[in-house]
Amino acid sequence: MIRLTNVQKQYENGTHALRGISLSIEDGEFVFLVGPSGSGKSTIIKLLTGEIVPTEGRIMVNGFSMTKISNRQIPLLRRSVGVIFQDFRLIERKTVYENLSFAMRAVGASGKAIKTRIPYVLDLVGLAEKADRYPSELSGGEQQRVAIARALINNPSTIIADEPTGNLDPTRSLEIMLLLDRINQLGTTVVVVTHEQALVNKFGKRVISLEQGSITGDGIGYDNGVKANEQT
Repeated sequence: MIRLTNVQKQYENGTHALRGISLSIEDGEFVFLVGPSGSGKSTIIKLLTGEIVPTEGRIMVNGFSMTKISNRQIPLLRRSVGVIFQDFRLIERKTVYENLSFAMRAVGASGKAIKTRIPYVLDLVGLAEKADRYPSELSGGEQQRVAIARALINNPSTIIADEPTGNLDPTRSLEIMLLLDRINQLGTTVVVVTHEQALVNKFGKRVISLEQGSITGDGIGYDNGVKANEQT
């Protein structure tokens, strides 16, 4: 479960990124976070992954208190949360298999676990035949699938995707979102930050809208998510 309670975040330069945000995301949910640039979406992602801490309020992520988390607990948190970035962030000099192996070794996985887990995850994302390819030999959509595989490789309970389709054409964007939907159906909580309204509208999912650091809507579908706050 993810829970934010009256969370505020003000950066050192005076920017007030979040203004009393409160929300809950239950285990197994698929949620879109939408809003214009500067609305607070990226700040929420950084808070959920422990990159920054709130100025005020409480944040719980999979049983970890993000306001009190110790350096010793951060690796444990990050095993439970897989993150997908817009720019893929793959290691260019390593093959697909080696990228995934590196992520598993970073959390102390055994050689046996690596040999078992990587083929399973590559098959899940449709890249079973690309294990020996380098990122430069893959299309943008395939690279993003590798990034998704890397986020899944340590079997997290939650996936956070920050603009995962931002560098892809509409067809590849839909493929990636369908893949995330399938992962969600297997039981993983999925949180997707996106600005692509048309893509969000293809899925009947919960949409949380942000603007100037506040929640302006929370409902099923983009339009309902935007309007939900207006109706209260």
